[in-house]
Amino acid sequence: MLRGGMLAASLLWAAGAWPQGEVGLVLPGDYPDPSVLRDGDDYYMTHSSFNYVPGLLVWHSKDLRHWEPVCHALTEYHGPVWAPDLVKHGGTYYIYYPAGGTNWVVWAKDIKGPWSRPVDLKLGGIDPGHVADEEGNRYLYVDNGQVVRLSPDGLSTLGGKRKVYDGWAYPSDWQTECFCLEAPKLMRRGEYYYLTSAQGGTAGPATSHMVVSARSKDVCGPWENSPCNPVVHTWSADEPWWSKGHGTLAEGLDGRWWMFCHGYAKGFHTLGRSTLMTAVEWTDDGWFRVDGDADVPGTSFNLPLSDEFEDDTLGMQWAFWEEYAPQALHFEDGVLWVDGKGTGAADGRLLLVNPGDRSYEVQAEVHPGSGNAAGLLLFYDGGAYAGVVCDGRAWRVYGGAKEVRELECAPARKFHARIRNVENRIDIAVSCDGRDWMTLAEGMDVSALNHNRCGGFLSLRPALLSAGGGRAGFGCFRYRPL
Repeated sequence: MLRGGMLAASLLWAAGAWPQGEVGLVLPGDYPDPSVLRDGDDYYMTHSSFNYVPGLLVWHSKDLRHWEPVCHALTEYHGPVWAPDLVKHGGTYYIYYPAGGTNWVVWAKDIKGPWSRPVDLKLGGIDPGHVADEEGNRYLYVDNGQVVRLSPDGLSTLGGKRKVYDGWAYPSDWQTECFCLEAPKLMRRGEYYYLTSAQGGTAGPATSHMVVSARSKDVCGPWENSPCNPVVHTWSADEPWWSKGHGTLAEGLDGRWWMFCHGYAKGFHTLGRSTLMTAVEWTDDGWFRVDGDADVPGTSFNLPLSDEFEDDTLGMQWAFWEEYAPQALHFEDGVLWVDGKGTGAADGRLLLVNPGDRSYEVQAEVHPGSGNAAGLLLFYDGGAYAGVVCDGRAWRVYGGAKEVRELECAPARKFHARIRNVENRIDIAVSCDGRDWMTLAEGMDVSALNHNRCGGFLSLRPALLSAGGGRAGFGCFRYRPL
């Protein structure tokens, strides 16, 4: 027998969907799996950083609307970083995250750092979620409804995992990627602990992902599923945001409540999953649901992607690929010199930025060195990229990691490279002086360079490449929306 709340939910399923409110865009581009911490009158947020290093970029806001980058909490690479949880306990900040088949934690007394080196919890599972009970005992949830006790300092586990939650049984005819109970986020309000989870898989069909909620009077359950489930869900491929899910709650300074989640912009899986927000309200019987009548305020963030390389440190917009190698960087008179490695675009040294626009142009001044190949790419991973590379003898134009054209070039100490990406169709051009351009490729389709085709949960990012034994220089990197 269905209780009243579940009966109401079943009638809404028959009508087509649970009521959904306005969805606002917080961070465009590849900012998935948001974890939001309220710390007094301040808010902090971090995301999955995958194969990009430094990782775990921490953002700060005073109002949940305007965001500024603060620091990177992770400068080591031990595998792709998925779905972190940023928390504060006993005056210390912690970020729990999975990578390389285990779970880790970094900690700091000041949110701006310095952050500790990663501590291996020797714990399997993904998507850790931290919670403490009223006595201060600490626990870590992971995927599949499992929980483990943490030591008082939060840097090790006590005992093994145990399963305490089975998730929410959504209708069997829904089009999802997998059941995939994951992304546990926990909080206490009143007499209840609330467990917010993701189900349905994070990509695949537009309607795959969802946010579900459960509550309990004990931190380890038993858990009662919400009659408002799914709290957030993409009901149709006609919606502007696909695969919405992975929710975390935050209370505004004015007492209003918000849910932060992520989703793919319709038709633009190449951009990865953006951070989104929607208003939620609390019901009289202690559940939360999307507030269908609330307006979502406009938001903004401050992280310019262009760089003149006038400082002697790398800006926060940049990340290496699967390494952290600041020792390979040399700043000299507005030129960033990068020691090469590997043999080409698939295994060379890369510096990447995270675009958030559906159409944009990137341009860079490139100085190939002796024994070096350098260029400008749109890079997904070592088997999926497009762009132009020059070794001083020839231009090599790539599309989808396949060399599609090679042209001889006159020896030059530098050249300018430009890629225009107009809704996943790119033009590639080069110039000797930055004024007269020669088009090397036009209308190249890069829409397939995304997770649903290539795996990895990554995004297609502009990248500077330095490959080989020499050193390449880069000046005046410019990014502009189109």
